[in-house]
Amino acid sequence: MTQHLATTDRPADAPADAARRAGWWRDAVIYQVYPRSFADANGDGMGDLPGIRSRLPYLRDLGVDAVWLSPFYASPQADAGYDVADYRAVDPMFGTLADADHLVADAHGLGLRIIVDLVPNHSSDRHEWFQRALREGPASPLRERYHFRPGQGAGGDEPPNDWESVFGGPAWTRTENPDGTPGDWYLHLFAPEQPDFNWEHPAVREEFHAVLRFWLDRGVDGFRIDVAHGLVKAAGLPDLGTHDPLKLLGTGATPCFDQDGVHEIYREWRKILDEYPGERIGVAEAWTPTARRTANYVRPDELHQAFNFQYLASSWQAGALRQVIDESLEAMRPVGAPTTWVLSNHDVTRHATRFANEPGLGTQIRTAGDRELGLRRARAASLLMLALPGSAYVYQGEELGLPDVTDLPDEVRQDPSYFRAEGQDGFRDGCRVPIPWSGTEAPYGFGPAAGGPSWLPQPAEWAHLSVEAQTGDPASTLELYRAALAYRRAHPALGGADNLTWLDAGEGVLSFERSTDDGRTLRCTANITDRPVTVPTPGELALASEPLTQDGDHTVLPADTTAWWTTG
Repeated sequence: MTQHLATTDRPADAPADAARRAGWWRDAVIYQVYPRSFADANGDGMGDLPGIRSRLPYLRDLGVDAVWLSPFYASPQADAGYDVADYRAVDPMFGTLADADHLVADAHGLGLRIIVDLVPNHSSDRHEWFQRALREGPASPLRERYHFRPGQGAGGDEPPNDWESVFGGPAWTRTENPDGTPGDWYLHLFAPEQPDFNWEHPAVREEFHAVLRFWLDRGVDGFRIDVAHGLVKAAGLPDLGTHDPLKLLGTGATPCFDQDGVHEIYREWRKILDEYPGERIGVAEAWTPTARRTANYVRPDELHQAFNFQYLASSWQAGALRQVIDESLEAMRPVGAPTTWVLSNHDVTRHATRFANEPGLGTQIRTAGDRELGLRRARAASLLMLALPGSAYVYQGEELGLPDVTDLPDEVRQDPSYFRAEGQDGFRDGCRVPIPWSGTEAPYGFGPAAGGPSWLPQPAEWAHLSVEAQTGDPASTLELYRAALAYRRAHPALGGADNLTWLDAGEGVLSFERSTDDGRTLRCTANITDRPVTVPTPGELALASEPLTQDGDHTVLPADTTAWWTTG
């Protein structure tokens, strides 16, 4: 007998307002919205805040607890909004400050929380402080709020040290003095349009305290902190001594990132967050060498969560996954913080495409691979992730099974690092293509008009992946996510409690149980091999990423399949 997916209706005992519960962030499912690619309300081809607002009921019905918005601040868009010119203003391409207020209010009315991106490592070079620092010349006191330094060599023609930008090339750009002569250099660990703040200066700290309060006063529920590990640099800015761009992304110790001084900053921020009711949170985007280093950011008096990039970077292999799960849980236990789990975001190849290729290629993959295999693995990986203790992040479109668009023509690309030299490969546009909502032709409901524009082109084959096409189809990836999030919210053994017990299920198979004190148990078993495996049937089937075959008191799991069973 073949067993299919269980019902996708939310269980009757699911909390009516789970997103407002105490300690909500410990087991929250947080949905990342990339504003320019989510929904376009005015038809200009660019997603916007009114578009997001119109789709909030979809996110409520999907079953997430909170929505994280990537930057929508006033920006020249040299790095898709991560170059902020005004932290208190909405960029006109996304709407107005009133639109942001309405979005927050509507989200709260639907039981959703709103987390906004904050970019404190650097500003835009169009920021008022930096523009004044250039205009006023070397004597300007505003230069102390950034990292201006004289150059080395004859005439100061060489950069102050050997640091390199994550986007490629030197991390220093030379300025021109107001009289036209060559001037000092300034530090930018990313694009030249993104000068790094000097967090040793009290004015920088005071400004961001005010920015935090500005958005908290408007009702936001927390902040995702971009480059949280980068704010403090080693004293004296010593040479890096390497030209390995991967080291800059946290795979090794550097004087650029993960300095101990950042933790004083986040202790100050935690005090501000705690001043406000409703458990406002801080989430660190911190690329660190180890999970233990990541745990430093979520000590009880610092931030609440930190992204688990070690998990995101894991390949679809049982041994690698179990190791990173164990290391992640172990690292967070001493500090009492929840582990977070994430498979995709706006900076990496979507996992439906990563898993379509051979393992070991990292998080930036430029070949489509085996699409059917990738989707099957992605569905299995999602059920595995959602069964783990802690909080989970879902990147927009992964609930639709979207692959990366690996064949975008060069002339449509907009990733700034694509136009630079070495560093990040510049192909992040593939995971940023606007998502499909409805209809049979682009922009698939992304904008208000059929055949209307979208800032990146959508593939012709995406019609069958739209929300409309998948809704009501019990075999679809969207309905799998809806069912999984409903069970996760309703089952008392799931969520934030660190209650995972591994079971022996054979080579290439991961199996664990999560139980409550009164004996209610959920068992998750993931077959990560390329062949079917037979396991004892432990209880009532709740969900499976692929149809299962019952054989007496045993169940056959197809290759690359995850199943949940419940008992008690």
